[in-house]
Amino acid sequence: MSDTVVQARAEAVVLERDPAAKCDAAAALYDDVRNDRVPLQHPDTPRRFEIPGRPERPALVSPRELPRRGLGSEPGRAALLHALAHIEFNAINLAVDAVYRFPDMERDFYVDWARVGADEARHFGMLRGLLNDRGYDYGDFPAHNGLWETAVKTDHDLLVRMALVPRVLEARGIDVTPGLMKSLRGVGAEDAVAALDVIYHDEIEHVHIGNRWFHAACGWANQEPRATFNSLIREYMSGRIKGPFDREGRLHAGFTEEELDDLEALAAEGT
Repeated sequence: MSDTVVQARAEAVVLERDPAAKCDAAAALYDDVRNDRVPLQHPDTPRRFEIPGRPERPALVSPRELPRRGLGSEPGRAALLHALAHIEFNAINLAVDAVYRFPDMERDFYVDWARVGADEARHFGMLRGLLNDRGYDYGDFPAHNGLWETAVKTDHDLLVRMALVPRVLEARGIDVTPGLMKSLRGVGAEDAVAALDVIYHDEIEHVHIGNRWFHAACGWANQEPRATFNSLIREYMSGRIKGPFDREGRLHAGFTEEELDDLEALAAEGT
């Protein structure tokens, strides 16, 4: 594989282990894709990344093993920032994997997902900086691997990936971020609130991008989007989805009122 084509460039980002180097590579990939400096070619059959590039730390544990810390202490606030940074680190891989994995798409697809990868890298850098300001760094707390497990589950099908990653995983960030901002404001962590405000509005745009390509994929497959989304949640997530939902944020991100009603009904089934 030529190392100048987009598939190889994206693969290098996903496999990069050093967080700072991964962020720089993601930003460079977006800059080159949007400025037509890299051929949008996929000469090789994409491979499954069971484990993407990541540093030796943080230790990955079951979500049940993660310590629970309140935001009333500096270590507790740092633990929250670390958890969010870990989400953003994985989100770099998730976005860039779409650039790597799915061939023969129109140029806008690769521009969109390279942009999302660069945004997630910027978010990670912001959160890592907040950790550093508090005397911590990425890797100082344990984390879990749930996000990447979903990437592996959806690596065989564009429609499934677009349904479950942006419309479920990223959209959940829209739901929970306003509450986190309120809690952090209550303990005087205004620097963290400012960072999360940036991330919240960026994530709305990312979910909007995901909605766009989900609907496109449904059209190519002659599938009705609303029914298809509900069916995929039941198939891949056993119908389990968490609320409450930030309806205003999700509407800005391209969900319909009917889709949000469906999600609330699904969430109620699981309670």
